[in-house]
Amino acid sequence: MIELESKKIIGLMSGTSCDSIDAAYCVVNPDLSCKLIKGINYDYPTAIREKIFRAFNGDISVKELCQLNFEIGECFANASNILISELGKPDMIASHGQTVYHYPKDETEEGLSLKSTMQIGESAVIAQKTGCMTISNFREADIANGGEGAPLVCFADKQWFKNSAVQNIGGISNVTVVSDDRLPFGFDTGCGNIMINYCMEKFYNKPYDKDGEVAQSGTISENWLNCLLEDEYYYEEPPKTTGREYFSPKYIENILKIAPPDKQDIIATLTALTAKTIAQSYERFVYPYAHIKQVIVGGGGAYNKYMMKLLRKYIPAHIDIKTHEDFGISNNYKEAMAFALLGYCNFYRIPNNVPSCTGANKSVVLGKITNP
Repeated sequence: MIELESKKIIGLMSGTSCDSIDAAYCVVNPDLSCKLIKGINYDYPTAIREKIFRAFNGDISVKELCQLNFEIGECFANASNILISELGKPDMIASHGQTVYHYPKDETEEGLSLKSTMQIGESAVIAQKTGCMTISNFREADIANGGEGAPLVCFADKQWFKNSAVQNIGGISNVTVVSDDRLPFGFDTGCGNIMINYCMEKFYNKPYDKDGEVAQSGTISENWLNCLLEDEYYYEEPPKTTGREYFSPKYIENILKIAPPDKQDIIATLTALTAKTIAQSYERFVYPYAHIKQVIVGGGGAYNKYMMKLLRKYIPAHIDIKTHEDFGISNNYKEAMAFALLGYCNFYRIPNNVPSCTGANKSVVLGKITNP
């Protein structure tokens, strides 16, 4: 049996918000703890970010998508090399890549499964330009074994937390429930920041609502909020995942047709929607099945003061609300750290999915290795 050793790993993550590449230089230990040495946020070049959003919308040619895969790989390598120049070469790099499409539905064509996912950011480019073994493509093996390919951060959450709902609020909101009285489970609670960010760009020409200041200045439209809460996704039983394919520009423009007239009220209500759907998902799918003492919030939503205020309003008072920072884990780099852990497990052939979270048939080793 191979003896486990601590490894230096750069975890790379770019989520559905597509605001930057999160690069986390970590030390992962044999007990599966993970220490962040340094993290950076590497901004995509403007043209690349615009192309990614066109890919989200299906407005891109096969040629452009092919090129984008390699361009993003180079961006991920550049982010890694900034850390490498300061801290030295790690033992490996673990890259989530950039999701451009995620289709977790059990549908078939000619008897063949259509369930699929695509993360781009060519690992061969990352490996060649950094000189480091690169582990990538984590989601596919879970889907191949009947799962949804998400959420994968559940694996880290079950190592690092106890009796908690670990809530990430990125572009999409997802939760991992870790409880003493049952197996871990997790699911996407719904939209996170995607619709807020879209409307901030549309109405204010800003990428996001910093600190929730615009939302704080508005008034929640309870009628519009109640209408939005009727979306069928929020009632589906877990395991379930969603993404930009569902909460698309077309979806957002449709709901804006019945939105309140004041733009700050729109931002306030969409912020309330994220907080309310999180709270309602706990009422429907968490509290009846698992004992939790606290909610631990991470991702960009943890920095939105109005979002956190609303979560405190909607979640029962006896349940504490904390952030990852309270546990010595960066809100900003937690997901990149999680993929560093997934990469460590791939290297040592440790199964690193959580079937009770993803719906997979069995525990498997996720990730593919590319050598420089």
